Amino acid sequence: MTSLSTAPVDSAHQHSQQQPDTVLSALRNPRQLKTEILAGLVVALALIPEAISFSILAGVPPQVGLFSSFVMAVTIAVVGGRPAMISAATGAIALVIAPVAHEYGLDYFIATVILAGLLQIVLALLGVAKLMRFIPRSVMTGFVNALAILIFTAQLPHLFGDDIPWIVYPLVVVGLAIMVLVPRLTTVIPAPLIAIVLLTGAVLVSGWKLPNVSDQGELPESLPALFIPDVPLSVETLQIIAPYAFAMAIVGIMESLMTAKLVDDITDTHSNKTRESWGQGIANIASGFFGGMGGCAMIGQTMINVKQSGARTRISTFLAGTFLLILVLALGDIVGLIPMAALVAVMIMVSVATFDWHSIRPTTLRLMPWSETAVMLVTVIATVATHNLAIGVVLGVITAMILFARRVAHLVLIEKVWETDVDGDGTIDIRRYAVKGELFWASSNDLVYQFDYAGDPDTVIIDLTAADIWDASTVAALDAVQSKYSARGKEARIIGLDGASLQRLERLSGKLGDGH
Repeated sequence: MTSLSTAPVDSAHQHSQQQPDTVLSALRNPRQLKTEILAGLVVALALIPEAISFSILAGVPPQVGLFSSFVMAVTIAVVGGRPAMISAATGAIALVIAPVAHEYGLDYFIATVILAGLLQIVLALLGVAKLMRFIPRSVMTGFVNALAILIFTAQLPHLFGDDIPWIVYPLVVVGLAIMVLVPRLTTVIPAPLIAIVLLTGAVLVSGWKLPNVSDQGELPESLPALFIPDVPLSVETLQIIAPYAFAMAIVGIMESLMTAKLVDDITDTHSNKTRESWGQGIANIASGFFGGMGGCAMIGQTMINVKQSGARTRISTFLAGTFLLILVLALGDIVGLIPMAALVAVMIMVSVATFDWHSIRPTTLRLMPWSETAVMLVTVIATVATHNLAIGVVLGVITAMILFARRVAHLVLIEKVWETDVDGDGTIDIRRYAVKGELFWASSNDLVYQFDYAGDPDTVIIDLTAADIWDASTVAALDAVQSKYSARGKEARIIGLDGASLQRLERLSGKLGDGH
């Protein structure tokens, strides 16, 4: 996963408008078709180690993650809304539903994946894609940073324990060094794949006895078959899996839509976010019924596909899943020999690349409003404490709303001035209150205490020319102000409103004075 900021313009970006963006146009263009095929192969190679690692992270056999990555990539290539985006088994999803596998077993785990897919389709039909605009960037940053922390902490059991050989530690260090240095020399072959191949070769040549992938469970030897989870269709089952399924649905849609937005920016194209949302649901349902762990869009693999390889169509996504299955079935015995130290190194590198380091730089923290930093910290702390990304995001959004309401509430000003007017009975004193700002539940709560009911003259004008009314709480507060003056035999007239604010006051109150 990379930073969520807009990617810089590169060569792929500059030529995006000249490259075909449909399957038919790519098929008619041999050069672009070659690009799509090679991109699919490179992504498939990059998917293998992460699919296995995420399976282990979720507490299920490696084949569950591999099958999921194959089914999701192939399915989303057809039903997804963002061409060239890669969806497969991910660390975010693994973290959310791992407790189900640990506590209830594989059948409940798969049932959770299927229910999550159904919920994603429902959420898509309800317009959840449009709600993504209300998630602040500070929450997204906290989401990314929390995900990085959880991925890193999930590797600790493979590094610390009585049965961990000492040679594991230098192997992990060497693996990290390879993944840092190789991209400076070439990006043709994914650095994680090079690290895995070299470390596996070193272990096999030396004869070291280390924990490997085959120790985590059996790898697939045949095509995925239909899998119907053996769970009772009861309310009790629903109570067990529903919370995890809902969390998975939210996290999956959130990460997928953020990735789609990133690809939109890189390619200067627009994707259908609603279609992407229900497409993710269909892909997760298909993944579950073929024994997969489900997933969502992968930012890292998508960047490999779009930025580094230049893919622009669904062909690369479809071939990524197809090549993945072919490689696993043909090289399954070799994959089982991969030492866990190599995969731990890969996942540590994933967590380092996922974390938004810019967000914690001293210069950033000094320039950023404290409220933004507070929202990010709430999201991170809540997510890490609960191991539930959905809870962290919800609490982060709530915190952002409260702090925003508090900040806006303090922007309301009330100026008091004395005036005189002449009518048929002579000169009269008038107190004018000029209210400026946005009036809603947070800013209007103290409105009734800003008026001098006893000391004001018989005529009071509340001028709302520079204010806006947004809710019933404000209307109720204004009604209370007028009622307090009326009880003292005084008249409080509200003036200056127009448009939607006036309509709200008239509809909700019906107690307006003259002179609107």
